[in-house]
Amino acid sequence: MSLPFFEEFVVSLHQKFERPLPGQLAHARMLTNSESRLKARPNSRTRKSAVLILFYPHSGAVSLPLILRPPYDGVHSGQMAFPGGRYEPTDEDLIRTAMREAQEEIGLRLTDVKVAGLLSELFIPPSNFLVQPVVAYIPYRPEFFPDPREVEKVLEVPLHEIQDKSIIGSSEIQVAGSFIQAPHYLIQNYKVWGATAMMISELLDVLNV
Repeated sequence: MSLPFFEEFVVSLHQKFERPLPGQLAHARMLTNSESRLKARPNSRTRKSAVLILFYPHSGAVSLPLILRPPYDGVHSGQMAFPGGRYEPTDEDLIRTAMREAQEEIGLRLTDVKVAGLLSELFIPPSNFLVQPVVAYIPYRPEFFPDPREVEKVLEVPLHEIQDKSIIGSSEIQVAGSFIQAPHYLIQNYKVWGATAMMISELLDVLNV
């Protein structure tokens, strides 16, 4: 059964996506100081991908899941992220990509998931992906069945927690053998930085309008 506070949030969410997106202005607040990151642009080898930002009611609050990637031999090893991945030729569009990847990575049942809107595409130079964030919702708390190959942990994060400006910080992070200064959100003792932080920044701007 849908809850009144969540129904009100969903109505407001749809209305907010009728306005122009803040895009790069919001992304810039959480951008690292890496020179290669600042200069990088999509190229002929850039691949399309999508992530799912999913809202749902939990314990009287609007919540959303973040995932912790397991350690692996890749550029996003051990990082916090939204569920998502690369576009496949069988996907009808990037919304389908986001849905399929969320289903594969966290076991999300898609039956009642509805799309509210799309955030701005975001280029990720280290993996050469152009990512489409898809914002959606489901009227109840979903069960999560994470794929251990893709997900080490699922964090259920109340929206009010990421709206708290006191969790914004900056730290030195080692990437590919060099150190960069990276803004981050400290969420449940995990530093969320890079592309995921930039998506959160734009999401918060959209919600706060």
